[in-house]
Amino acid sequence: MSTSATSTPPSVAPMPSVSARDLAPGVIGMALVGSSVTVSRSLVGAPLFASQAVRYAAAALILVALARVAGVPLLRPRGREWLWLAGIAGTGLVLFNVAVVRGVAHAEPAVIAVAVASVPILLGLVGPLLEGGRPSRRVLLAAPVVVAGAVLVEGTGRTDAAGVGWAALALACEAGFTLLAVPVLGRHGAWGVSVHAVWLGAVMLAGLAVFAERPVSGAGSSPVYGPAAFVAGLGSLTAGQWAAVGYLAVLVTAVAFLLWYRTVAAVGSGRAGLLTGVAPLAAAGAGMLGGGAAPGPAVWLGLAVVIAGLALGLRGGDARAA
Repeated sequence: MSTSATSTPPSVAPMPSVSARDLAPGVIGMALVGSSVTVSRSLVGAPLFASQAVRYAAAALILVALARVAGVPLLRPRGREWLWLAGIAGTGLVLFNVAVVRGVAHAEPAVIAVAVASVPILLGLVGPLLEGGRPSRRVLLAAPVVVAGAVLVEGTGRTDAAGVGWAALALACEAGFTLLAVPVLGRHGAWGVSVHAVWLGAVMLAGLAVFAERPVSGAGSSPVYGPAAFVAGLGSLTAGQWAAVGYLAVLVTAVAFLLWYRTVAAVGSGRAGLLTGVAPLAAAGAGMLGGGAAPGPAVWLGLAVVIAGLALGLRGGDARAA
C-alpha cells in the first residue's frame, strides 16, 4: 500500500486565552502568600513545628466546615492518591518550612526568596508533562521574565554552600506543592486536595513537634520531651504569635490553598506557575504597609518586569499539538 508524499500534517490548535475569572483566585492566593512574609516574622522565636501544626490543623477544620456549608463533597483518597497527597504535605508544607527556617541561618532571606521565585520555570517545564501535554513555548519564554522581575523585587544576598542547598530544597518543595497535586486534582478538586494536604501536614508537623522539637519551659529549665514538648511549645507562644498563627491558618492556608488549586485546575500548572511572581510583589507591599521603607527604583522596575512577563505568558496564540 502506498502513501501520498503530501500527507496531511497533524493539526494544531492555538492555546486558548485564559479568563480573568480563572486567574483571579490564583492572583489573590499568591498575594496572600506574599503577605505572610511580614506576618511570619513574629514567629521567628516560636517553636517551628508546634506552631505550624496548629496552623494547619486549624486550617483543615475551617476548610471542612466551609465545604459542608457550600455542599462540596470531600472524597476519601484511595490507592496511590495517598502518596500524592502525602507528597504535597511532606514537601510543600513540612520540608518547605524547614528549608526556609534552616536556610536563613546560612543565607540572607533574599537568597531563599529568589530561589523560590524561580518556580515558574520548573512549573512551566514539568507541569504540562504531568498533565499529558507538552510545555508551552510562550510560557517558557515568559517564566524567566517573571523570575527576573521577582529577583529585582527581592534583591540578592550573601550565602554559603549550605545556604545554596537549603535554597534549592525550598525551590523543589515549592514546585512540589503544585506539581504533586496535578494527578489528584481531577478527582478531588481544589477542595479535596486542600483539605487532605493540610490535615496530613498537620499530623506530620505534630509528630515532629513531639519527637524532634525541644522547647525549654522556662528560664533555667531543662528541655522537655514527648507530648510535653508539644504542649510546652504552644504554651510559650505570645498573644502576638497566636494572632500570626491565626492569620496564617485562615488566610494564607485555608483561603490561599483553595484559591491556588482552583486556578491550577482551571488553567494548568504551567500558566498558573507564572502567578507566583505576584507573591514577592505582595511581600514588598505588605512590608511597606507594615512600616517598612518605601520601595526603591529596583522594586518598581521589578514590578513592571513581572507584569510584562505575566502579559506575555497568559496570552493565547501559542501553537500546541492537538
